Amino acid sequence: MLPFGKQVSTVATLALLTHAGLAQQNSRPVSPTTQPTSARAATKSASTSSDRMTQNPLLQAFSTPHQTAPFALIKNEHYLPAIKEGMLQGRKEVDAIAANPAKPTFENTIVALERSGDLLGRTVSILFNLNSAETTPELQGIVREASPLLTEYGNDITLNEKLFGRIKAVYDTRASLKLDTESQMLLEKTYKRFARNGANLSAKDKDRLRAIDKELSQLSLQFGENVLNETNEYSMLVTDEKDLAGLPDFAREAARSTAKQKGKEGWMFTLQAPSYGPFMQYADNRALRQKLFMAFNSRGFRGDKNDNSTIIQKMVNLRYERANLLGYKTHADFVLEESMAGSKDKVQSFLNELVAYAKPAAEKQLTELNTYAKAHGFTGDRVEQWDYSYYSEKLKKEKYDLDDETLKPYFKLENVLEGVFTVANKMYGLTFKENKSIPVYNSEVRAYEVFDRDGKFISVFYGDYFPRPGKRSGAWMNDVQGQKIVNGQNIRPHIVNVCNFSRPTETKPSLLSFYEVTTLFHEFGHALHGMLANGQYESLSGTSVPRDFVELPSQVMENWCYDPEALRLFAKHYQTGEVIPNELVEKIRASQNFMAGMANLRQLRFGLVDMYWHSQKPTGESVTEVESRVDSLVQLLPPVKGTAFSPAFSHIFAGGYSAGYYSYKWSEVLDADAFEAFKEKGGLNSREVAEKFRANVLEKGGSEKPMELYKKFRGREPSPKAMLRRSGLIL
Repeated sequence: MLPFGKQVSTVATLALLTHAGLAQQNSRPVSPTTQPTSARAATKSASTSSDRMTQNPLLQAFSTPHQTAPFALIKNEHYLPAIKEGMLQGRKEVDAIAANPAKPTFENTIVALERSGDLLGRTVSILFNLNSAETTPELQGIVREASPLLTEYGNDITLNEKLFGRIKAVYDTRASLKLDTESQMLLEKTYKRFARNGANLSAKDKDRLRAIDKELSQLSLQFGENVLNETNEYSMLVTDEKDLAGLPDFAREAARSTAKQKGKEGWMFTLQAPSYGPFMQYADNRALRQKLFMAFNSRGFRGDKNDNSTIIQKMVNLRYERANLLGYKTHADFVLEESMAGSKDKVQSFLNELVAYAKPAAEKQLTELNTYAKAHGFTGDRVEQWDYSYYSEKLKKEKYDLDDETLKPYFKLENVLEGVFTVANKMYGLTFKENKSIPVYNSEVRAYEVFDRDGKFISVFYGDYFPRPGKRSGAWMNDVQGQKIVNGQNIRPHIVNVCNFSRPTETKPSLLSFYEVTTLFHEFGHALHGMLANGQYESLSGTSVPRDFVELPSQVMENWCYDPEALRLFAKHYQTGEVIPNELVEKIRASQNFMAGMANLRQLRFGLVDMYWHSQKPTGESVTEVESRVDSLVQLLPPVKGTAFSPAFSHIFAGGYSAGYYSYKWSEVLDADAFEAFKEKGGLNSREVAEKFRANVLEKGGSEKPMELYKKFRGREPSPKAMLRRSGLIL
């Protein structure tokens, strides 16, 4: 998953806070924010104290290695003054550009805007990274207070008529400017960012746009907090050991450890993935599986203080109204204009086509699963949703003699990390050196310096891998500092991977499930996209690409988890050091497409629900009604009353994937086609292919159109047949 926050200049700020929920319209992980005129006096007075300037570490140059964030020195009371000072400085810089008496040029307008706002960007980036990975009620309160200020700030810039007039003047002369490709893209993106966010609106409509953006930012933050609350507040304590039947030792030990941490006797299971997933896969006690399933799948849907149903309706309506204000039929039309897909009709057609391939395979797989379940003691008519993972795991074990209990000993977290680093070294020449003098925001976080094959410093990389009460569920990549070139100096990025993996227990290190292994490789692919960024302009750098292109680097990396040569680099038994046997490698590969039809339908279900919410005029249908419409096409398991996934669908309601969740499947087409290029040229030893991928995809960011970048790498447009072949949906 992409970042919840990124380092930002003024231009990048206008695109950055999307993932933080501060603006729901942009394709980049951050969003607009601005301060109303009535707040400016307070901002100014709060920022003029020299004492505060000297005492607030966010307002000083960082004296840490590579100017990394000095987390230990930053206190909660530092954020708002730094944000307000950053907005004050940013406004002065923007006002100077807008009032410049000289003729508008690319340098004095577009580049000047791109280079402004560094203090605000740095502060916001640190704050929103922590609000995702290490939040507290106090920090959430700061974000809630900062959010409307930031939204106003962004709107004050994009709705500044004088500034837009200068931007338009440069844009109108673009044919005669003789700019390089990246500068042409910066000019086009800057103009569109303003035009697509209200610069041409009337004064009345601009006021309404400001109000919508402010409300959306607050609703998105509340949505995310509600999901986090629901996840953290629930636990299921098991006191009778007989109720643990079927659970492997690693799951029991982790549950015992959780209970002990909470001061309880017994075994405690939570809604965090490392606890929830194994229980649903292995627990023989069907009633407890159903209980935990209901708790997980009713998050944000319980009619209590954390219920997100009303928030969804408000957000969907506001997004639709916003799109209409800007001249678009729907929110999806607005979002997809700047995507590779280009239109909602193409996205809908793409999803429908994949359903046509996946559904027949899924129906056969589910029939096989029902037959298996009935042959092994199941007495119902067909398996329910809380039975699916349980019987799937048993069927997989029978067909392939493979399960997580067998594989986990070979996937010690530290070994998998060394493995992904080694893959990066073989492909791109990178080396990773842990540096304990780099400050971290939690003692569990590890910080590395990254060097290129010639010894040149490339990036700082932070790894944060275990669940905590203050961390969102799931996995994602952030950057705390973006990459850019200023006055000839290549400012290198600071990248974060955040995951929620199985913790070490009293007797075992952190042993990952195979799904967790692929998740680590996936997020590391995003990290490579950030670490290897090598552009002139931060707002086009790294992962600043359309949503349906950004998952390409991450999903390409997942493929190495199934590659025998790559697996043998890191899959070593944590006790004996034995390299994973060939027999197990072949079983992993053979089981790659197990239940692939069902897995594809699940992803397509998410994408179709996203499109239903955002590709038409809101009808007022309830969450249940919307999901039922989509489920009639793609859900083969019986519906469960009282559950819904939209109220916890943070990707589209608290992240930056609204009208964009389809991008995971779209990127699968790209990554399957791209990985065939590696296989054709020798896999991990295909240095020529790796260098082309680095030069044309990982380093380029959004400096060119994504299809042009892909064609430079592959020599042609991608073929969807590679993805269908890999999934076993065609021969």
